[in-house]
Amino acid sequence: MKLQKLDHFGIEVRDLKRSERFYTEVLGLSIVAHLGDQILMDCGGQNLALFQVARPELTAAERTAVIAHPLGKGHHAFRVSHEDFTSAAQRLRDAGVETAKPIDWGDHDCMYFLDLDANLLEIVSYR
Repeated sequence: MKLQKLDHFGIEVRDLKRSERFYTEVLGLSIVAHLGDQILMDCGGQNLALFQVARPELTAAERTAVIAHPLGKGHHAFRVSHEDFTSAAQRLRDAGVETAKPIDWGDHDCMYFLDLDANLLEIVSYR
C-alpha cells in the first residue's frame, strides 16, 4: 500500500458551535459542510473535520502545562504568511487564546497555541 495524500484530519471538540466560531472567526477557515455531529472545514484545500465528543475539560493548570512545553507533543501545524504570523500573537490574545512564545528556527518561525478544548495547534511561517 502507498498513501497518496492526506484526505482530511479530525480534531475533537466539546461544543461544535463554539468551536465553529473559533475556527472560522479567529483562524479564518471556511465551512465545507455540516454533517450531524461534525463540521467539515476547508484549510487551504485540505479538509479539517471538527468532531463533537464528550470529554472532560482540562483544568487551568493542565492547560498551562501543555502550552508551557509544547515541543515534542502531538499537534496540528498550519502554515501562514509572514504578515499573518507577525499579527497572530495579538489576534490570538485578543480572542483569549493561550499561546507559547514564538520560536525562531532560523529558516522559519512558529508559535504554539491551544484551541478552546486544549488541542495543541501551531502556526508556521517560512522565510
